[in-house]
Amino acid sequence: MKKVVTFGEIMLRIAPDGFLRFAQSFPGSLNIIYAGAEANVAASVARLGGRAEFVTALPRHAIADQCIATLRMLDVETAHIVRTDRGRLGIFFLETGANQRPSNVVYDREYSSVSMTAASEYDWDAIFADAGWFHVTGITPALSRDAASATLAAVKEAKKRGVVVSSDLNFRKKLWKWEPGLTNRELAQKTMTEILPFVDVLIANESDCSDVLGITADNTDTERGKLDISRYPDVARKVAAAFPNLRKIAVTLRESISATHNNWGGMLFDVAENRPYFAPLDAAGNYSPYEIRAIVDRVGGGDSFAAGLIFALNSEEYATSELAIRFAVASSCLAHSIVGDINYTTAAEVKTLMSGNASGRVQR
Repeated sequence: MKKVVTFGEIMLRIAPDGFLRFAQSFPGSLNIIYAGAEANVAASVARLGGRAEFVTALPRHAIADQCIATLRMLDVETAHIVRTDRGRLGIFFLETGANQRPSNVVYDREYSSVSMTAASEYDWDAIFADAGWFHVTGITPALSRDAASATLAAVKEAKKRGVVVSSDLNFRKKLWKWEPGLTNRELAQKTMTEILPFVDVLIANESDCSDVLGITADNTDTERGKLDISRYPDVARKVAAAFPNLRKIAVTLRESISATHNNWGGMLFDVAENRPYFAPLDAAGNYSPYEIRAIVDRVGGGDSFAAGLIFALNSEEYATSELAIRFAVASSCLAHSIVGDINYTTAAEVKTLMSGNASGRVQR
């Protein structure tokens, strides 16, 4: 498997214990880990058995040193992280929801180092020297004009070298504030439509295409957890028509019954075949999502899907569209049982779930 490189921001994730609310937690003890969409993907690919590198910009201090040490402990390569005296390490605070109370994220990431680092400060020749796949998201370009320019430059550099590029749209409505006069959706659409012509594999959730590209699935209400999956192949065809460079379009299909009860599945549309592949399927071959009734932590679920898809498409065993979407959905289903943004699931565990063993019985 060739090396997977990801580019973006990594932050401190600060959260109260369990399901405590912010108001119950300050002052008090808090849980702190490192997290960020692109770093999550790199770490999850490495945990599955792939080779991964994460590229970012970090300040010069002990907390950022430990961030790099943590990535290395997870077998993520870090040789091309830029260290700078500008900016800071971003933070986000997470209040984990339960039942009918949703989770809540508070961002504190303005003036982070990666948002203040120009594209020219990254050594793209060295970064892509032995890379086979490059992954970005719509989160990093939402941070600042510099971060958006660096993301665009990165995908262009990757394509110049024949590296496969994937992008997760990852619309974050609390971000996208750096160009006055444009709404967050207008700025996201303007920026991402410049990046997407250099992308081969697009990943989105059930609402990203609507939020960022204005392409909507009929008979779907994501806020109420109601999805008509038969509409998503048409969404994919419209996206492919707008961006004919795309080879595959993956969509996660989350039906949120409550904060701790979701139905979970996905679709991979193969543009060359003009065919959608759904997962999971029942014995009759019909779409039948995983019912996740006791979510431990759903933050990073989409990143675990992206990591599973990237790993599968780069493997010998799961590289077909049919198997890749099954692997990605099973991998991300298991991620909902793990605290933190990183999917600590192994490829063997994913294979077990893919085979239909979903009982959760103790392994002795």
